[in-house]
Amino acid sequence: MRKLIVMLFVCLPSLGFASGGGGPMMSANVDVTNTASLQRGAQTFVNYCLSCHSAQYMRYNRLAEDLGLTEDQVMENLNFTGHKIGEQMKIAMTGDDAQRWFGTAIPDLSVIARSRGADWLYTYLMTFYVDESRPFGVNNVRFPDVGMPHVLSELQGVTHAVFHEEVDEHGQTHSTFEEIEILSPGSQTEDEYERTVLDLVNYLVYMGEPAQVYRRSLGVKVLLFLAIFFVFAYMLKREYWRDIH
Repeated sequence: MRKLIVMLFVCLPSLGFASGGGGPMMSANVDVTNTASLQRGAQTFVNYCLSCHSAQYMRYNRLAEDLGLTEDQVMENLNFTGHKIGEQMKIAMTGDDAQRWFGTAIPDLSVIARSRGADWLYTYLMTFYVDESRPFGVNNVRFPDVGMPHVLSELQGVTHAVFHEEVDEHGQTHSTFEEIEILSPGSQTEDEYERTVLDLVNYLVYMGEPAQVYRRSLGVKVLLFLAIFFVFAYMLKREYWRDIH
């Protein structure tokens, strides 16, 4: 048992490095109170992500409640799967189909933002680049050798990753990521694409915990109540203990 624990501690750093990928992390600066951003992000999600990735812990009627939309608007603009308004955001592709077509199970994205973090997702979506050696012809700086196509390529365009080669004191060569270059522009400008990705990440963060805005507002109210209650409790304590002290 002791040997097993030692082996786990030895392997953990390498596992963390493998899952983390390379390149610097970009800052997303999402704002889940921005309803317009969430609406745009939801539209991007259903148009580009929901065909392969499910969001089985989110229901369509929740979007109507939180994003300032009517149920008719949700069904017309955000529901292309034929599900009813109260059903979950699932997909038709099964796990066996995904394993056969893509070689791996495709993750559900309901809580991906809580698992990876907003900055990781933003960096991931911003750093796809052409790599003909990969099955889908693209690679990713944040997630090297990723088994996923660049689904937003028609928006961003054809990209190239610029790496800087450095030789350390031991004579080993290391590649350092510098930037993503646009070789052939897509349908959006660089600023428009950045906003699209930010909106999508913002929506994923919201979807990971839809009640977070209400939770935060409720927390402020609870703290204010406790602060006011503390004053009255302290005054009552002084009154009860006045003759003793």
